[in-house]
Amino acid sequence: MSIAKSISSPMAHTTKLTKEGSNYFEHPTLYKSIVGALQYATVTRPDIAYSVNKVCQFLSTPLEEHWSSVKRILRYLIGTQTHGILLQPVSPKSPLALTSFYYANWASDCDDRKSTSGAYLFIGNNLITWWSKKQNTISRSSIEAEYRSLALISQEFQWV
Repeated sequence: MSIAKSISSPMAHTTKLTKEGSNYFEHPTLYKSIVGALQYATVTRPDIAYSVNKVCQFLSTPLEEHWSSVKRILRYLIGTQTHGILLQPVSPKSPLALTSFYYANWASDCDDRKSTSGAYLFIGNNLITWWSKKQNTISRSSIEAEYRSLALISQEFQWV
């Protein structure tokens, strides 16, 4: 991977990972080890949270297709080594603003039809918390998936 070319995004927009498809990856321990390291990297790299969440769903039986997605994330990280979280001081005279952004990807999992939610929460210009996870229940519409994401970020707001 040290001579691999960088890539502009951690996962292609059209990628749909499933439990079935290509051959099983012959080194599942290597897959688990690298995906675990990528989970650790999401602490300072929220831009890969969604992609890492997707590849983590196949730790028990990784396929060649899943391994290709992991390698794409690594290629993205090679080209974005200077990216990360920048914390900026907030003026004591300005009001403290809480801002959030959330999203829902309706029925994004081809295997169980559950939606994926994600959110970012800022104090001022500083990102303080973020997540991307599969919803616990199956939503019947995209708006229901959005409401579930909104409920989750509202809980996060209350906690902060």
